[in-house]
Amino acid sequence: MKQAVYAISDSSGETSAGFSRSMMAQFPEIEIKQRRFGFVQTTAELNHILQQAVVEDAILFYTLSHRELDEIVKDFTHRNNLLAFDILNPYLDRIGQRFQQHPSHEIGAARKLNAQYFDRIAAIDFAAENDDGKNPRSMLHADVVLLGISRTSKTPLSFFLANQHIKVTNLPLVPQAQLPPELWQVDPKKIVGLTNDEEVLQKIRQERMLAYGLQATTAYSDTAKIQAELDYADQLYQKLNCLVINVANKSIEEVASIITSELKLPI
Repeated sequence: MKQAVYAISDSSGETSAGFSRSMMAQFPEIEIKQRRFGFVQTTAELNHILQQAVVEDAILFYTLSHRELDEIVKDFTHRNNLLAFDILNPYLDRIGQRFQQHPSHEIGAARKLNAQYFDRIAAIDFAAENDDGKNPRSMLHADVVLLGISRTSKTPLSFFLANQHIKVTNLPLVPQAQLPPELWQVDPKKIVGLTNDEEVLQKIRQERMLAYGLQATTAYSDTAKIQAELDYADQLYQKLNCLVINVANKSIEEVASIITSELKLPI
């Protein structure tokens, strides 16, 4: 079964697109054809999209700060019997009632150049400058220190958390390499040890070798070597008494959520 899904917004459309994906993911037997329409500013543009929606019998998820555009969608979808979800204004109205204030309906208000924006940019710069153990001294100034052997998602996690204004540095663990003395000066409550299942790691490393045009079976993907690395990391985590997360079969978002929750980090 196929279904067209439209994410419509007068801003970037990230919210409507993400929300629609989350909702439709609950129906795995439905094959989704998602279309994203961002920065819709005129009634002509909106009407053109709505006419396409009728042809495809699309389900609409929309965030339109401009009230006139919002009302056009409501009226059109009602007259044409289209399933549509306003995932912005009903919530703004209820929050406004709670505080007896009117929402500004400012387009892209969440992306204004405020202090949070600059904090996020600073956190991203921090993650880039201190990726892969480049500057061990940075561990003393980080909100989170990620540890892990090769291919345990250290770098993508660092940048994902950085987008949530969290300063992260990561350190690759290699049994033969000497650990920087700064590691033992970090509060263990800020350290996260990442691990993985041996089978998952072997597959990931084999695919990495193939991507480089090399043989899949190398010392890098050898099961005995991988197990030795995992044991080394596990022993270190026990000494540090830090949070340990197995990233096998977990998304970056899921691991990041565990970290922010367990370390009680503001996001």
